[in-house]
Amino acid sequence: MLIKQVMLALLQQVNIEEKIKNAPDNHYEIGVFIGTLLPFVVLVAIAYLFYRYNKNKMNNN
Repeated sequence: MLIKQVMLALLQQVNIEEKIKNAPDNHYEIGVFIGTLLPFVVLVAIAYLFYRYNKNKMNNN
């Protein structure tokens, strides 16, 4: 299963430099930047919520 996920991630990689080079204007560059950072920000937020939930759970016991 892990191998399948790694292969899928490699296939989905996007050449950001090529997208920016072919961009119609500067607003497109901002969208590409936000689109590449957004998944990481969401994952960090989810990890923090799990951490805070488990920390509170341990403190209540």
